[in-house]
Amino acid sequence: MSDERQEVFTQWALVELFGHSRIAGLVTEQSIGGCSFLRVDVPAIDTEPAFTKCYGNGAIYAMTFVAEEVARAAAKAYRVVPVSVYEIPELRQLRLPAVAHDQDDEPDDEKVPF
Repeated sequence: MSDERQEVFTQWALVELFGHSRIAGLVTEQSIGGCSFLRVDVPAIDTEPAFTKCYGNGAIYAMTFVAEEVARAAAKAYRVVPVSVYEIPELRQLRLPAVAHDQDDEPDDEKVPF
């Protein structure tokens, strides 16, 4: 039995996506459910934690391979976030300061859960 190992693609890059958006980070190939995706591991920037996004080949317009320092600087300039607070309303509560509400402000059937 051979101990051959498949070489794994790993490269820092600036990735241009259809829709005029860009992302920068460490790029690898990821196979999920038998489909290949481009995996971009975006480094932590200031107070924003690192995150990973995967893209199908149809979403990618171009890739420019760069040094790690260039990709990190681009990631800081692009400021891509993994999830928008507009996509998940509950996330807004995590960023807004808590406000005390009077229990009698709204009837129970009109209270919004978030």
